[in-house]
Amino acid sequence: MSEQILRVNKVDICTDSFGNPKDPAVLLIMGAMSSLDWWDEDFCLRLADQGRFVIRYDHRDLGRSTVYEPGTSNYTITDLADDAAGVLDAYSIKYAHIVGMSLGGMIGQILALRYPERVCKLTLIASSVFGTEMEKLPPMDQSILNHHAKSSFIDWTNLEKVIPYLADGWKTLVGTKPYEQERIYKLAEREANRAKQLPSRFNHAMLQGGDVYFDRMGEISVPALVIHGTKDPALPYEHGLALAKALPHAELVTLDGSGHEIHSEDWDQIINSVVKLSSR
Repeated sequence: MSEQILRVNKVDICTDSFGNPKDPAVLLIMGAMSSLDWWDEDFCLRLADQGRFVIRYDHRDLGRSTVYEPGTSNYTITDLADDAAGVLDAYSIKYAHIVGMSLGGMIGQILALRYPERVCKLTLIASSVFGTEMEKLPPMDQSILNHHAKSSFIDWTNLEKVIPYLADGWKTLVGTKPYEQERIYKLAEREANRAKQLPSRFNHAMLQGGDVYFDRMGEISVPALVIHGTKDPALPYEHGLALAKALPHAELVTLDGSGHEIHSEDWDQIINSVVKLSSR
């Protein structure tokens, strides 16, 4: 593990890496309102042990990266894709296997269209099509929105309140597999202690842009993997099916009973699938 602050696109981006820099690179892009912590360190180490150089990082408004005043909008989803490309530049990586979770998967799609020479493989976990077709697919479960509505009542200076709130947010995303309370609380505690300004995370709710890349999944020519849980309450399984259908060279990996999560029971299947795709 090697955490560092890099200057990327005129902002500070906090990154962390695992493994040998000479090995094929895998860039992990997490979803909205989620710091690099949610790429579990043990998951990253297991992937690195498979001969991969693994990088995770904090988006803007998360963790130790640049944060803005809560309630403001200062960047677009295209800027976040440029940040990802900038991280590759900072590590002197010409191209990488992009692994995106949720919003990270949509950023991955933009990367593959905007910087096709930088993306050699694309894995999209619990994500969806980027474009107008998404509006036709099943919506997010209301319980998730209800949980985030409680954020206005949180005292963000009180970690005894903040950590359970963060952990309970992930509890709303589980499928039928057991909620990993001990592991999730540990990650929530780490995120809360690392974050420069936790309320800034909600700026992601105002994220816009990227319209020029809408409905262009058919132009993505690299081998792709779509990994999706059958019990995802945030982006239901139909989103994964639509994404696999929209990408010309995609394989669908179904996680039976998994929600909008990277459950430890699925780590081996996810890692083996990523390594297999990387080896093509």
